[in-house]
Amino acid sequence: MDYMIRFMQIHESFRQPETEALATLAGIPLEWVFYSHDSPFAIVRFPSTTDPATAARTLITRSILASAIYELWGTGLDYPSLHQDVRQRSAPYWPLHSQHSFRFEIDSFQGSHTSSQHTAIIESFAYMAFSGPIRMKNPSAQFVVFEDFLLDAPLPHQLHLGRLVASGNRKATLNKYTLKKRRYIATTSMDSELALVTANLALAAPGKLAYDPFMGTGSFPLACAHFGAGVFGSDLDGRSVRGKGGRDVRSNFTQYATSPLYLGGFVADLTNTPLRSSRCLDAIVCDPPYGVREGLKVLGSHKPELQAEVFLEDGRLAHLAETYLPPKKAYSFLRMLGDVLEFGTGALVEGGRLCMWMPVAGATAEEEPKGVGGKERRGGGGEGGQEGGAGKEEEYAIPHHPALELVSECTQHFNKWSRRLLTYRRLANSCIDENEMLAYQAARLILQGENGVGTADDLNSFRRKYFRGFLDPSMPRQHEKLPHTY
Repeated sequence: MDYMIRFMQIHESFRQPETEALATLAGIPLEWVFYSHDSPFAIVRFPSTTDPATAARTLITRSILASAIYELWGTGLDYPSLHQDVRQRSAPYWPLHSQHSFRFEIDSFQGSHTSSQHTAIIESFAYMAFSGPIRMKNPSAQFVVFEDFLLDAPLPHQLHLGRLVASGNRKATLNKYTLKKRRYIATTSMDSELALVTANLALAAPGKLAYDPFMGTGSFPLACAHFGAGVFGSDLDGRSVRGKGGRDVRSNFTQYATSPLYLGGFVADLTNTPLRSSRCLDAIVCDPPYGVREGLKVLGSHKPELQAEVFLEDGRLAHLAETYLPPKKAYSFLRMLGDVLEFGTGALVEGGRLCMWMPVAGATAEEEPKGVGGKERRGGGGEGGQEGGAGKEEEYAIPHHPALELVSECTQHFNKWSRRLLTYRRLANSCIDENEMLAYQAARLILQGENGVGTADDLNSFRRKYFRGFLDPSMPRQHEKLPHTY
C-alpha cells in the first residue's frame, strides 16, 4: 500500500531531505512515488517492508515539516476518477472499518467549499457502507479527502482519499522550543523550527554525540538533545556561552529538562581547538558566523611581537592573567568553510554527519521540480523556496572534501540573499580517492597561504556584497553618497 504524507507548505526544499534522514535513522527503505515543492501532499511507499504501517508511524513521529501520514485509499484527477480508484484500491479494507466509529473531513489546499458542497462531497463516499457511529472526536478511523488546487483555480487538479495512520508532534515540539519562551537567546539564535530540522538531518538520537563549534546560545545542541543525543559546544566569544544573571546556555537545558545530555561549553575557535584528534563525533551541527556585523576573526596575530609569549611588568605570562584578552586576526570566510570540513573529516565517525549553514549572496535561479515518479532536482540549490528573493549569482560554490559525501542541500530564501543548509556524510577511509585527497590538500595549502593580512572586507566577499545591497561591485555602498558633479 502507498502512503501519503501531509507536509506543511513551508521550507519546501527541506522536506524531502528531512524525511529521507528520518528513514535512514530508522533503517526504513523509502521510495518517493510523488513529490512537488508546489504541493503539501506527497506519496511514498515502503518497499520490502513487512509492516509498512509501523514504518509510517516511525517516520512521522519526529518529523518537524510533516503533520501526519495516511494510508492512500485512492487518487484521481476529478471526483469520478477518485471514486473509481477508491473502489479498485481499497475495497478489501472497507469491512475492517465498517462497524467502527469514523469521521470524514476535507483538506483543501488553496481552495474552499460552501457548507452544502462540503456535505455533498462527504456523502459521495456512502458506497463504502460504513455503519458505525460518526464520531467527530477520537474516532477509530479518520478519513480525509485531500484537494490540491492550483492558485485561483475553480476546481482541484488532484484528489486523494486517505485514512489517518499517525500524526506527528510538530505543533507541540515547536510550541515547546519557540524562542519566545526560551530563557536565554540572542539576536543570532537560530529559529527553533530550522534548528530541529537540522538536528533531524544530523541523525541526532540517543547514544550519539553531537558538537557545535559555533554554539552561541546553544540552539543546535538544544535541538539535538531534544532527540536524545549527548551534546556540547564551543564559541570564540565566551560571553555568549556564559551569559549573565543566571541566563546562560546551561539554563536553557535546565528549562527543557535535558541537562543530563549537556556535556558543557568552552571558549575556542576551530583553528585552535583544544579537542584531541579523535574520530568520536556522530554529528557536527553549526551555523558559522558570516562576518557581517563584525569581520570574521580567529585567535592569533599577524604582528610578530604578538606571536611570541607576552610578559607583564611583574614577569607573569600575560595569557595567564584573568583579564587577558587574546589577540585576534582577520579570517577568510572561504578558509573557514574549508576548516569546518577538514575538522569534520578528522572528528566524525564513519557515516557521521556534518550539517553546516552557509550564505548565498542572491538566490539562484529556481529549478523545475519533478512531479510524479521521483525526487525534485536539487543540484544548484535555490529550488522551490517561497520565502522571497530572486537572484542570479551564487556567492560561494558548495565546498567539497574528498572524505565527505554531500547528502543534501536545502535553501532558505530572504529578500536579497539566501542561505543553504549543507549536509555531508563521512565516508569510510577505503572509499576515499587518494589522488583526489592529495589534490585537495595542495589546494588547501594555497588557500591558507593567501589568507594574509587584510581587512574584513578583503577576506569576505559576502560581507562586501551585503553592505552594497548585493548590487554590482562598481556601485557605491548603500550608506555612501554619489559624488557631486560640478
